[in-house]
Amino acid sequence: MSASTTDVVLLPSNRPPERFYRGGAGIARFRGEPDAGERVPEDWVASTTTLAGEARLGLTTLPDGRTLAAAVAQQPERWLGPEHVAAFGADTRLLVKLLDAGERLPVHAHPDDAFAARTLGRAHGKAEAWYLLSGGEIHLGLEHELPRAELEALVAAQDTEALLARLHRRRVDAGDVVFVPPGVLHAIGAGILLVELQQPEDLSILVEWRDFALDGARDGHLGLGFDVALDAIELRARSAAELDELVRPAGEGGSVLPAASNRYFRLEHRIGPDPVLEPGFAVVVVLRGAFRLGDDGPALPAGSTALVPWSAGPARLVGDGEVLVCRPPAPR
Repeated sequence: MSASTTDVVLLPSNRPPERFYRGGAGIARFRGEPDAGERVPEDWVASTTTLAGEARLGLTTLPDGRTLAAAVAQQPERWLGPEHVAAFGADTRLLVKLLDAGERLPVHAHPDDAFAARTLGRAHGKAEAWYLLSGGEIHLGLEHELPRAELEALVAAQDTEALLARLHRRRVDAGDVVFVPPGVLHAIGAGILLVELQQPEDLSILVEWRDFALDGARDGHLGLGFDVALDAIELRARSAAELDELVRPAGEGGSVLPAASNRYFRLEHRIGPDPVLEPGFAVVVVLRGAFRLGDDGPALPAGSTALVPWSAGPARLVGDGEVLVCRPPAPR
């Protein structure tokens, strides 16, 4: 089966406005678009997910006017393939974002699947991974065990300096990958531009909100109250060796994220001429160079994003450059 170029969808920007942190100029430069404002730091790519509390904002709209979520629900095998549908149903199991941190993000964590199901009735928690397009500083995981009562006191006092001091601080460079397991406290540093793969939910537990455009006391606990929400946060220490497993150069090939992330999503990093993509639901992000899908398909210049459904079959990208191929977990 050869790729059907009519099945591939070029995805324009999908940038929710007025987010609680500054950024967005890096996404505009990457995509070759005009700057859209000071607080548009995220581009939700191939999204079947809404922002928390929103009915539609965040969803990807296809050229025919349908949302991607509706299209997948109507024809799940066309988009996802029979094996994926047999394993996961009509669930893409993936959200991809471009994220531009115009300022350091607040310290926060995300719940795991079991917590999200038990307390929120959600189909997923939120694991995430980053491919760094620019370098900077990140905070990830506790250096020392943090007693629950001490965490509660830090949150109540909004002691930013003490919170950051308890986290590992790492320098990351363009081409690095970072896996953030559910429950792990983290913060992205100012100036970082990245591609994020995550489970398709918008679920964040904030332990810091001082000096951000947030009402964390009201919105930082997923509506559960902090006495419940903080149960989702990992309080154990992560060793330096464990951090080395979570933060590392990506390399090249068909599986560049840490193995622990495979149950959530997969990332391929392809460099060079004419890469061939195996059949399956995939989000392609062109980092540099220029490609065309097949001999006469749509052009994919640097900064473009495209959605390749299972129905496209093996997709050959004609051209030369560097691409990321973001995929849901393997069905087996």
